[in-house]
Amino acid sequence: MRTPQHVVGGGLAVLFLSPLVWAAVASVSPQAGTAQTSGWGLGNYQTLANYQAGIGQYLLNSTVVSVLTVLFTLGVSLLGGYAFAMFRFPGRNLLFLVTLAILMVPYATLLIPLYVLLNDLGLQNSLVGLALVLTMFQLPFAVFMMRISFEAVPRELGESALVDGCGSFRALLHIMLPAVRPGLITVGLFAFLAAWNDFITPLVLISDSDRAPLPLAVANMRQQVMGIVDYGATEAGVVTLALPCILLFLALQRHYVRGFLSGALKG
Repeated sequence: MRTPQHVVGGGLAVLFLSPLVWAAVASVSPQAGTAQTSGWGLGNYQTLANYQAGIGQYLLNSTVVSVLTVLFTLGVSLLGGYAFAMFRFPGRNLLFLVTLAILMVPYATLLIPLYVLLNDLGLQNSLVGLALVLTMFQLPFAVFMMRISFEAVPRELGESALVDGCGSFRALLHIMLPAVRPGLITVGLFAFLAAWNDFITPLVLISDSDRAPLPLAVANMRQQVMGIVDYGATEAGVVTLALPCILLFLALQRHYVRGFLSGALKG
């Protein structure tokens, strides 16, 4: 009975994996106009490693931005989701709808005002400023996920902690936080993937090439010389960008699925 499902699932897996496999093969195969003109090897990765500040610096920049984005997103969404789910206050649902309405605004239209704001705050061309902007774009989805995660937890669990003398914040840390761990992992994974792969935001906010994250560095490296694009180095950059995301997703996929199912299992 499951054979058709396996066939369809396998076909979709091949369909989605084929571009990545093609990029991996192209990054080590011989191509004219690249560092790997003959034979199979890592010449394109050598070009990527030696580009301007070096791949180590660009990976460090991407890691700093992604980690800060995850920490900021988890901190704000945890408190926001807890407040929306566990407390009753005037205008709660309206405020929640306004938060979700941010998803309908194309974030590219906000970059210029944010550029001006960050410049006034002294955070333009800063990895911290970039992380704050990426966090803002993640918050509507993150708050929504954390609210449904908290609502999936029986209210009696939190109320019993309050009866036993725990304050609201202590009950959140010691009682509720372990119960919503799958939701936290889902939010953190989404925030990491968005920050790691984002291109247009650092393109607008980062002007110093030494502070550029890896996607921006790879795009800058893809330059035409005598009408030839270095596709080999570009594909090496694509593989380098995709590998941490794949490994992280494979390591956390069980919690990721549980986080999405938490709201569906409510009640």
